[in-house]
Amino acid sequence: MNSIATHTLAKPCVLVTGGAGYIGSHAVLALLDAGWPVAVIDNLTTGFRFAVPDDVAFYEGDVEDAGLLAGVFKEQGVGAIMHFAGSIVVPESVENPLKYYHNNTAKSRVLVEAAVKAGVPHLIFSSTAATYGIPEVEAVSEDTPQMPINPYGWSKLMTEQMLTDVAAAHDLNFCALRYFNVAGADPQARTGQSTAGATHLIKVALEAALGKRSHVGVFGTDFDTADGTGVRDYIHVSDLASAHVHALEALMAEPDRSLTMNCGYGRGFSVLEVLDAVDRVTNTPIQRRLEGRRPGDPAQLISDPSLIRSTLPWKPRHDDLDTIITHALAWERKLTELRG
Repeated sequence: MNSIATHTLAKPCVLVTGGAGYIGSHAVLALLDAGWPVAVIDNLTTGFRFAVPDDVAFYEGDVEDAGLLAGVFKEQGVGAIMHFAGSIVVPESVENPLKYYHNNTAKSRVLVEAAVKAGVPHLIFSSTAATYGIPEVEAVSEDTPQMPINPYGWSKLMTEQMLTDVAAAHDLNFCALRYFNVAGADPQARTGQSTAGATHLIKVALEAALGKRSHVGVFGTDFDTADGTGVRDYIHVSDLASAHVHALEALMAEPDRSLTMNCGYGRGFSVLEVLDAVDRVTNTPIQRRLEGRRPGDPAQLISDPSLIRSTLPWKPRHDDLDTIITHALAWERKLTELRG
């Protein structure tokens, strides 16, 4: 499709669920930077109130509260939803699957039903490459079979299917964006990954480099990869947020079309390559502790981003591992100051 100038579109309020969390807070900034009115719902379980700008309408609550949703839709004149609220830790999903089917699937059903009842016509869903499981191809396209190997992936795939069915029956179109490994922080250090005990590799490695952790665990050194450690496609969180804004414009321009697209750069780095890059950027050798594989971890996940690049006028600006780490480092240092 051709690029659609933002100013040609009416701009209703966009409700961002989980907007005080890592990816959601970057989406809020991307929307504001592009001139969209924004409101946020977050229960602050893993999000932070400081991550939401003071001039954004903020509702502390849960997306399974249908009454709250109805009130926000009406009060803010919500015309689109970006749905980030959910749980994301793969090993935890294996240990506590009911939490994931509740937070990621059942709560999403409440949100979608509320949107249909209120006539909110557009929804962008935060999905995941975990829906592919252990793919048998080197680069994963949207047509790659979806065979999740953990409850996290299944909980997201179920929501994708629900959206497909609802869009066929109601006046709602959606875009499911399947994220690969999200990393980095806002280049202006306005927000970043703030969750204590986060499992994101770059976040963990930077905490170790800054003395907040004693070491970094390397989970699995016997994968069928070049150096035996897991390989992932790392995408800068601000590029990912930008993709959401372009996806919203696409949904509004063609309300009869829904989209499902991968969000990645199309190349992978191993765990050891990432740790080498963190050593290089911070000039601080990190202690590495080799450990066994975690349940539910595939050897390699690399995206084929052809579809999103041909469908949206999306041009990544931060496709560089050292840049991703540099931005994450700046945020980690700022976070230390914020917390004293």
